[in-house]
Amino acid sequence: MASRTATQMAADLRAGRTDPVALAQEAYDLVGTHDDPALFITLFRQRALAEAEASRIRHKSGIPSSPLDGVPTAWKALFDFKGQVTTAGSVVLENDPPATADAEIVAQAAKAGMVSIGTVNMTEFAYSGIGLNPHYGTPRNIHAAIDSPRSPGGSSSGSGAVVASGIVPLSMGSDTGGSVRIPASFNGVVGYKTSANRYPMQGVYPLAPSLDTIGPLAQTVEDCVLCDAVMRGKAKPDVARADVKRLDFVIPDNVMFDHAAPDVIANFDATVDRLEAAGARINRIKLPQLQEILDLMAKHGFLAGAEALAVHKEHVTGPDAKRIDPRVVRRVLQAEGMTAVDLVVLQQARTRMMAETAQLLGDSILLCPTTATTAMEIAPLEADQDVFFQHNGLTLRNTSLGNFLDWAGVSIPNGTDRNGMPTGFLLSTSQGRDRQVLSAALATEEIIRG
Repeated sequence: MASRTATQMAADLRAGRTDPVALAQEAYDLVGTHDDPALFITLFRQRALAEAEASRIRHKSGIPSSPLDGVPTAWKALFDFKGQVTTAGSVVLENDPPATADAEIVAQAAKAGMVSIGTVNMTEFAYSGIGLNPHYGTPRNIHAAIDSPRSPGGSSSGSGAVVASGIVPLSMGSDTGGSVRIPASFNGVVGYKTSANRYPMQGVYPLAPSLDTIGPLAQTVEDCVLCDAVMRGKAKPDVARADVKRLDFVIPDNVMFDHAAPDVIANFDATVDRLEAAGARINRIKLPQLQEILDLMAKHGFLAGAEALAVHKEHVTGPDAKRIDPRVVRRVLQAEGMTAVDLVVLQQARTRMMAETAQLLGDSILLCPTTATTAMEIAPLEADQDVFFQHNGLTLRNTSLGNFLDWAGVSIPNGTDRNGMPTGFLLSTSQGRDRQVLSAALATEEIIRG
């Protein structure tokens, strides 16, 4: 299964070369042989095999429900599944009532015939870009040595790791500050962050509702495009591959390259050279709003922080606080000093800068490294909270700027560093231009991968 994409599986299913039940059983076999107890939080074997059997009948009748009918999929553990407790990576939610219905996006996937294998691990409450979880363990980054584990990226840590492992070709994650694109970068897979409201958020455990988005992690851009169509109820993708020679790219001259690792910069520059050699037009521009956002956050706090405190105040200030990852508690409580004025200033600035940057970018696609570093060793992060927060802030920087501006983005692997850890190359477009960024990503993926 590791070598098969969702698109390839779908083609094999349509041609009768494989079977939905066999694919589901194979996924569960791979869960066992992969031997990472921190990867899945809940397995849905009974539900999945029933979904696969129904898919088998539809395929034999020649009436599959969608292009992804029968394809096995995993879900970050913050999506509601009927009859299951939604843990959001936290033990304090384990005694909550089970969900009474599937999340709306889960129901759409089921309607499309996708087979839900289970829920995968995540940062507790989705509040970190590193991906550590002291309750359920930290999923293994397969690119790191067993005796020197490295971060899987967060908060959709399990989604990045499960796709990289080849257990399933697709996993749905969420992205509030980079939580799809960061694990995609760290695990060497593709991650697509949608613009707000492209998919329904009902039944998805929130972190910061004005910033929360959801999106797929997959082996290829083509898989993300196919998944995007199915999740929106389309019979086929409505995204066409762009002509590379007609694409305009821009590179910001500030912020997104500060403190980046030399190998990240080297891989980025080499990728830009390949794109230019292929005929793409690339210009460097000034984008002062990026520094303005960082300055605003330094003065007024984080928009995500205020919203996360509103969601989790009872958890982090009550008796449950002792049962929550102290790094998550610390980060949520950082917003306690924010005032109503701070929140209004951030909201107003966000609206203004979304419009300003949309005008500056126009039809151009912004390029930057997905993350300033590659996956870091876990031991130093576990040993010192200050080290953890330093790395977390740098890891989230580039992607969180995109969330503040509601950009759509696709992270594509573009090489490895000297330790064999993947680097990511991020294409971003202004709010609502999801089709454009997916079209450009389709056209440039092979060039970016090199």
